[in-house]
Amino acid sequence: MPPVPHGWYAVLRSGELRPGKVVSLHYFGRALIAFRGADGRAAVRDAHCPHYGAHLGAGGKVVDGTVECPFHGWRFGADGRCTHAPFAVRTPKVSLGGFPVREHSGLVFVYYGPTAPPWEVPDIPETADRDFATPIDDVCRARIHIQEMRENIVDESHFHFIHGQSEPPVQDLRPDGPFAEVRGRIHRRVLGRDINNTFDVFMYGPGVMVVRVLGPVLSLTAVALTTPVDDRTSEMRMLYYVRKPARLPFLAPVLKLVFRAEALREVREEVRIWDHKVHQPRPVLLPHEKGIRALRRWYAQFYPADV
Repeated sequence: MPPVPHGWYAVLRSGELRPGKVVSLHYFGRALIAFRGADGRAAVRDAHCPHYGAHLGAGGKVVDGTVECPFHGWRFGADGRCTHAPFAVRTPKVSLGGFPVREHSGLVFVYYGPTAPPWEVPDIPETADRDFATPIDDVCRARIHIQEMRENIVDESHFHFIHGQSEPPVQDLRPDGPFAEVRGRIHRRVLGRDINNTFDVFMYGPGVMVVRVLGPVLSLTAVALTTPVDDRTSEMRMLYYVRKPARLPFLAPVLKLVFRAEALREVREEVRIWDHKVHQPRPVLLPHEKGIRALRRWYAQFYPADV
């Protein structure tokens, strides 16, 4: 499979990173930790202490905005630099590796790449909009590259076999540098009713996608976060924000239950397929299956030039 594409990835929801706590993570084939510095800002650094290799997330603690090693008490700031080493005449000039971090829309993002981030993920307004219910939070992992998780949204034919649509949807992918938009329509039956919804997809690099579905019965915003775990496994975190009915907002929990019953079952079916498929660099595509080709052309920009 291809290497990790360069871009922004969500590694935590903001509420999962409480002040004074160290959170262990594992993404990009690396053991990582997250904590909040003295100013409350999130930091994501490598997990192992350069002194003697202890894992800072296994017994480490936050002291005055730094993370303290549980083995010998060395401390590291949010920028990764060592700030204190007990019994040392001079503070060692060593640092923990890490990532550029941004926090907004209730998420902690890191940038994976060889340079400073050349672009930013826009705010996602629904995450703080009271017209939307608290999100359904669904996390799964599969033995698949994150690119193929993204290709799922433009795989026209699978909408019939997995999602019950009578015909493959007509889609239009519009690239704009590191961003892209896809517009289409979903027509299917849910609980005996015909549902005819439009959907607008906004892609922000290789790891963040926002899907806005609008319809007479159900409108929602799905935030799809795909992050590489290692060279064999990827994580997909879906946050579904259901819009509360304008005149009957108390029905939002019912809509969430219906959506959970219908949609999450289909997601699990996709994950089972992903776990056993292989990457086809040159798939045999039918004439109407234009989305995968278009997305691969756009997605190629996030890989190193020699790939």
